[in-house]
Amino acid sequence: MSDQPAMSPERIAELFGAARTGDGDPAGAFDAGRHHRPSSGGAPRSRSAGGATSDLSIDETLLLHSIGWEPVDLVVGASVASLPAQVFSWTTSGWNGPDAASGPFTSAMASAVARMRNDCNSAGGHGVIGVEVEVAVHQHVAEVTLVGTAVRPVGASGGHSGAWMSDLSTRDFALLHGAGWSPLGLAFGTAFAQVPYRKIGQVFSQAGQNVELENYTNALYEARELGMGRLQESAQRMGAAGVVAVQLVDRPLPFASHVVGFTCWGTAVALTAGVHTNLRPRVVVSMRDRVDRFDVARGIGGDRPS
Repeated sequence: MSDQPAMSPERIAELFGAARTGDGDPAGAFDAGRHHRPSSGGAPRSRSAGGATSDLSIDETLLLHSIGWEPVDLVVGASVASLPAQVFSWTTSGWNGPDAASGPFTSAMASAVARMRNDCNSAGGHGVIGVEVEVAVHQHVAEVTLVGTAVRPVGASGGHSGAWMSDLSTRDFALLHGAGWSPLGLAFGTAFAQVPYRKIGQVFSQAGQNVELENYTNALYEARELGMGRLQESAQRMGAAGVVAVQLVDRPLPFASHVVGFTCWGTAVALTAGVHTNLRPRVVVSMRDRVDRFDVARGIGGDRPS
């Protein structure tokens, strides 16, 4: 067996479209350590000339290229906001009640989005897709963390000060783009509502019964209406025609069981092509037929490849 490599470095560079430099290192080749090592003095991290880091799968990356876009870098945005003293009393209603936490929470989201936009701009991206949103509310602080992949039209250079954020998947972004629509940004809404305590007579009369706890139901509806209204207001400020891919989280707070929190976010979109384009569905026939079989010996039924 020959000791020579199966493929020369030049051939590898040719296949991957990387130009050779004088020292034999492909220009723009990905170097994980160099790519993420911050420069001295706390300056923003540098991006390699041609390497791209993303959380997209291979299928998603190829799909993105098929519509004339490319991934640029993985970008993040985070913010932790303190809740003012009047919010510490989560059991108090009125001006200093639970919903007073909505303002700092919304401010944390806005700061996280602004930092992600700056990160996207410095990476040379025009927008961010697949943003994963993590939100958490503690007794004294609210946390928001955003992670996504910066993208841009193939061949574009330089960042975009008005970069948009989106929690759309690559597939959804491609469909939206093909229909003449574009994402404008992340719309966000949150609200907190106090759950009224039941009267002592209700507690005893409902003990051991399977009945609806109307105090929790009403509080959830109250928080939902407030949160969804703020989501719509956020989209309207962007000039959006609607919000898609909305996700929501609603649950009692672990440190204040009689407070219901509701948080929702989605991608604000607008028609930018002048006219909506109807997309024709493409029929795909799978070559892996599946049949139902029953395993008599084990008594197990299910789908198995034929």
